[in-house]
Amino acid sequence: MPDGLAVSPGLGLPRKGRGALSNPAVRYESTAREAFDDGWGSLAELAELPPLPTTLLREKSRSAMTWNESPDIGFDRSLNPYRGCEHGCVYCYARPSHAYVGYSPGLDFETRLLFKPDLPALLEKELRRPGYQAKPVALGANTDPYQPVERTLLLTRQVLEVLERFGHPVTIVTKSAGVLRDLDILRRMAARNLVHVCLSITTLDAALARKMEPRAAAPSRRLEAIRQLTAAGVPAGVLAAPMIPGLNDAELERILSACAAAGATRAGYVLLRLPMEIRQLFEEWARTHFPDRAARILALVRETRGGQLYDSRFGVRQSGTGNYADMLASRFRLAITKLGMNKTGVGAQGLDCSQFAPPPAAVPAARQLELL
Repeated sequence: MPDGLAVSPGLGLPRKGRGALSNPAVRYESTAREAFDDGWGSLAELAELPPLPTTLLREKSRSAMTWNESPDIGFDRSLNPYRGCEHGCVYCYARPSHAYVGYSPGLDFETRLLFKPDLPALLEKELRRPGYQAKPVALGANTDPYQPVERTLLLTRQVLEVLERFGHPVTIVTKSAGVLRDLDILRRMAARNLVHVCLSITTLDAALARKMEPRAAAPSRRLEAIRQLTAAGVPAGVLAAPMIPGLNDAELERILSACAAAGATRAGYVLLRLPMEIRQLFEEWARTHFPDRAARILALVRETRGGQLYDSRFGVRQSGTGNYADMLASRFRLAITKLGMNKTGVGAQGLDCSQFAPPPAAVPAARQLELL
């Protein structure tokens, strides 16, 4: 390699409205590319790179539902209208999945979004299969179902319309106040005990949120979404995730308290997870945005992961191990006890699966004429 400053793809500089600072190579490809400063100092003169546009790409899906057998996830099936997420959360555990379709888990994950126009039709087909047994399906378990592109594509709304017609229970996790757009459907489903909505709130500090989740709704808007959902009779909860040691973990009790005051009845938390490419992306992000404490943050993460940046074992990947992780778990348990959250019979496990009943299939117009 010639003399000079080698930098990661994306130049390692912040882009307005984006979380990742680089575009790591796709791990399944045999070649990799690097941006390179040839010595003229052109990269050093930049304080910020120009914005990157969002590109939408159609994905031809073969099935609607994704199934899992993970022992530490509370659902066995999920629906994801989108692959990739414009919210740009640098720590998103879904980032590595972008490599499966040939894109980088870095900036590509935020800017090259795949959408599934066939998902509602495929879902209806799968729900009509003989022998299908209904259990709560998680909407947005991988990427956010209410990310900005949903405003125009409306795939999440179409999925909810199918689930409502079939009487199928659903849980929703989102960082967007856009969930209120579908309040009409959610109110009807809630009246039948078919839906539970969870708002992910990582911090109450708007400035920190802009760095962590550049295109997600402001924390205040997410709190207001909880208020409006519960006022409409839609059960709502909060997911304080991820908790990042040395960065936002001190806010845990404040987040839970604010959400309980807004009407949330359920709560959960997840310790920061850094699988695969996310380790590089997060470390780069932390050292750029928090140079004074990045080393401390990374040291605390290692303390909760047996000396590594990640431990993928079932049972501990969500909560970590060691004294720091144990203390966080104890704080969470104490907080929800004081706030009266997570009572028995509330939340996803209490949703009604007995109402599931496929409605009569619509007869195509051409077929209707034949029957006359």
